Amino acid sequence: MNKTIFITGASSGIGKAAAKLFSEKGWNVIATMRNPEKETELNKIQNVTVLKLDVTNLKQIQETVQKVLETREVDVVFNNAGYALMGALEAISDEQLVDQMETNFLGVVRVTKAFIPYFREKNAGLFITTGSSAGLAGFPVGSIYDASKWAIEGWSESLSFELAQFGIGIKTIEPGLVATEIGNKSPVATHPAYDEMLNSFMSFIGQSKEITTAEQIAEVVYGAATDGTKKLRYVCGEDAIAMYTHRLAVGDEVFREDIQQMLEGGTSII
Repeated sequence: MNKTIFITGASSGIGKAAAKLFSEKGWNVIATMRNPEKETELNKIQNVTVLKLDVTNLKQIQETVQKVLETREVDVVFNNAGYALMGALEAISDEQLVDQMETNFLGVVRVTKAFIPYFREKNAGLFITTGSSAGLAGFPVGSIYDASKWAIEGWSESLSFELAQFGIGIKTIEPGLVATEIGNKSPVATHPAYDEMLNSFMSFIGQSKEITTAEQIAEVVYGAATDGTKKLRYVCGEDAIAMYTHRLAVGDEVFREDIQQMLEGGTSII
């Protein structure tokens, strides 16, 4: 019997690339998104089912998961929905702050919680989450986005102990810069006191040559779903691997000094 993967945030980027790849590999794919009526590709693939799901809507999460599990089995849940809110904390409204955490962190937690009883009963299952290199190191003008990804890291590691006794796995994918629509769609909060830092950091991001494609990250997701290991973190993308290796080698304070020098016109380490 073909396996089934449930994907959130499948309308673009890594989510859509993963949906296509898993379907090509013979998996049944449940691709969820906020506006399925706008989807023009995935709904044409025979083994892909497109469903509406806003991960900030708890009732919709519960109803959608229940509906899915009443009609089919699910083997893997890929929590991918998310976006990057950039800007200094002083520039970010409370509404923006809450929405970022509701989407990137609580959405993941709530979707996962909805599936746990099902996976526990069958003593099998795997959760994969799209984290970020921003969950491994803190970067300028990204404190709330970084916080949402750091939260994923601690939550996943802690939860792994709860789930392991029931044969359930949990893994996190940690890419660096990815050539997806997230960069164009993500909101940027501005404040004159921090514009110089924001512009400097965004300039470094824009000039980066080490950008991974969504399709390359989808391959990592597929590997995580099929490698049969208990590996917790998958750092991927040359930039993320180089950055994380450097941080571990030099330590937190030297790494922070390197970031500061980068902002002041030094060599990029991202």
